[in-house]
Order: sequence, then C-alpha cells, then structure tokens
Amino acid sequence: MLKKGSKRGSSSTGRRTFYEENSLHKFNRIKKTNLPADNDGDFFNTRNSQDQVVTPSNSSSPYNIVSPVEKSPWSSQRITDIPSEDNDDNFSPNVLMGSLVREEGHIYSLAASGDLLYTGSDSKNIRVWKNQKEFPGFKSNSGLVKAIVISGATIFTGHQDGKIRVWKVSSKDPSIHKRVGTLPTMRDCFNNSMKTSNYFEVKRHKNAVWYKHGDAISCLSLSEDKTFLYSSSWDKTFKVWRISNSRCLESVISHDDAVNSIVAGSDGLVFTGSADGTVKVWRRELQGTGTKHFFSQTLLKQECAVTAVAVNPNATVVYCGSSDGLVNFWEREKHMSHGGVLRGHKLAILCLVTAGSLLFSGSADMGICVWRRMGNDHVCLSLLAGHNGPVKCLAAEKDHESSPNERRWILYSGSLDKSVKMWRVSENAPPLAWRGCAS
Repeated sequence: MLKKGSKRGSSSTGRRTFYEENSLHKFNRIKKTNLPADNDGDFFNTRNSQDQVVTPSNSSSPYNIVSPVEKSPWSSQRITDIPSEDNDDNFSPNVLMGSLVREEGHIYSLAASGDLLYTGSDSKNIRVWKNQKEFPGFKSNSGLVKAIVISGATIFTGHQDGKIRVWKVSSKDPSIHKRVGTLPTMRDCFNNSMKTSNYFEVKRHKNAVWYKHGDAISCLSLSEDKTFLYSSSWDKTFKVWRISNSRCLESVISHDDAVNSIVAGSDGLVFTGSADGTVKVWRRELQGTGTKHFFSQTLLKQECAVTAVAVNPNATVVYCGSSDGLVNFWEREKHMSHGGVLRGHKLAILCLVTAGSLLFSGSADMGICVWRRMGNDHVCLSLLAGHNGPVKCLAAEKDHESSPNERRWILYSGSLDKSVKMWRVSENAPPLAWRGCAS
C-alpha cells in the first residue's frame, strides 16, 4: 500500500493532481441507515491482517512494477505473472491496473461502453475517457450527477435536481457530446402544469406534477430492448419514459421511503429497492400506446435500508445490497425463492454490478468483493482494496485481451475519495472463501 501522501504521478496543469489520498469522506445520503460515527478517524479501516486482499502495487514486491502512462492522468500499475501453487495457466491474478484521482469532487456514477468510460461527480462535470485517455467531457448546470446509462450513441444522466439530461455523440466527431434534451420536456411541463389533477404530494407541504421527480434521482435503468428508460427517486416513485419520443408514460408511487435503486429484468419484470427496507417486483404490461406496471410481490422486508439492486445477465438471479453490509439473492428458476445471504462487508453496501457469472459489491468499508456463482452457491474470489473512501459506484466491461480459456473482465470503481480505479478480474481465479462468506 502507498503511504499517506505518496505520489503516483502529476499533471502539468495546475488543476490536476493524481496521487493516492488518505482522506475520508462521508458518503451520500442513505435514508434509514444507522452507521457508526467516524470518531477515531479509523472508521473505514475494517480489514484484518489475515484477509486476503488485492491491493495497489507495493514497490517492495518483486512482482510489481509501477510506471505512469505517458500523456494520461491515469497512474498505471502492471503486475507480472504470479506463479500459482497449482501451476494453473487458465487464470490471471485479480489486479489493480490503473488509478485516476481528480480534485473535482467525489465520484457518484460510472458507465462503461466498449473502450469508453463516463464518470459523474458532484462537480457537475461528466468526464469521458477512452483507453484511459481523457476525451472532451460535457457539463450540466444541475448539480451532482447521480446516475449514467448508455444506449448506443445516447447518454442519459440523472441529477440531484430530479431531472434527466439526454446527450448525443456527434456523428462527425465522436469526441463531441451535445445535449439534445431534458426529461421531462419543456412542452410537457407547460402543457400539464396547469391541471391540478397532475399533482401529487412528494413531501409534507410539497407537491409535484406526476411526470416530474420531486426529489433527487437515485438510479437509471434501461429495459431489455432499450425501448423504455426507468428512473427512481428519493420522492418514493419510479417513472417510465419512452425513449423514442422522450415522453413520461407512467409514474408509480412504489415505496414508503426513498427508492434507492431500480433495475429492469427480462419479460417485463422490474425490481426496486428502497430505504423502507423492501425489495419489490413489478410487472410491465403494454396498454395501448402506454404502459401499466402492476405490483407482483415483495421479496424482502427488513429494518435496514436497501441500497442497491442488480440482476445477473441471464436474468435468473436478483441481488440486493443493504445498509447492514449484507447481499441477499433470489433465484427466478425457483419461483423467486430466497437463495441465501453473502457476507463480505462490515459496512453498508453502496453499489452492485454483475458481469458473466460474477457479482461485484462495493461498500462504505472501502472494499470490493468479487463473487462467483457456482451452481446454487456463491464463492468469494477476491477482496479488492485500494480506495481510501466509500466505494460508491461500479461498472464492468469484458476484457477483450483475455485468452480463449479464460473469461476476464475490466472493473471500474468510483469512490468518495475522488478516485476511479480500474481492475482486471478473472472468473477462473481460485476461490478465497466458500458458502457466501468472505471472512
């Protein structure tokens, strides 16, 4: 691990410094979450010396070579092949490949598509990176960027002010992103704001029109065919948008507290997780030119806030992370029966993402657990350590340089320590722990 204040590299511009910080930052609002106070300055330091973790390169190790990437603000880390006890050539060690630290603000959202990475922060800037080199970004004057999703050449960003911004990649110059709209549109706001029947109560003594979020957007998700965009909010609702004409089709008052996460699965199923401690399933039906979502069932009801929801690529397993640090999962093939609990964190789960047979969980304890589903069980492959603050967001893309015998992924993690890190993770790595426990 780097010592406090040790530098990874620097940029020639005065507004950029790229190094590992040791400062801690309180993470974003999670309703109904009781976390211990940071009284002794060591609140997030929860790993004991016996935990097997993947950490940034250590100059004293014969296997680690650190060298900055030229003309890139990313510090690069390369780890040579580490011999395996079993001499298994079908997997690579899970390693930290690069790190980016900017002085612009805490990282709240990530989205990856091919060789492009989009990062959102509380600086109002959406930064774009291609092969770890910075592309021209774009800026919104609307407060911090809470969520980013990509649909082809269109990028949707959800913001603290309750609005969704729509951006297009220029067909002439792919480095240029132009803002092409805002959801809801000005026309919808003007045409419907005069009708009292279009208002509902979002807070005590505060009303909002049904097609506009009355509080911060917490999450965005695309339907399987990318026809609909879903947005969840702290105003206790989720909304459905038709992408082709930017119209809000439906608003569903879905929970008794903030909706922290939403994910669209297959066959019209939608899953929501809330600060009221519940995970709910909704069923979408097409009615004329619109949609209607019907409540199907409640998967979980607990005291702790649900902070993240994810579905595996085959839409056969649903995961949820909670403020108690646990990950619950349900198996669709068994009629949504509860499959078990994954115990790998000591503080709140803040984000989940799936890739192949893997599940990644990011936490306020600054760590990332890598889980692999094997039959009806989950094993922990790695504990990724390197951030100096809560891990707020994750994104994964397939590693196209992996060998034919190995499935490998590139994982991006964003943190409230103002850094983004890039990890290489192999599905073939040997397990660290069995039976859903990383301790």
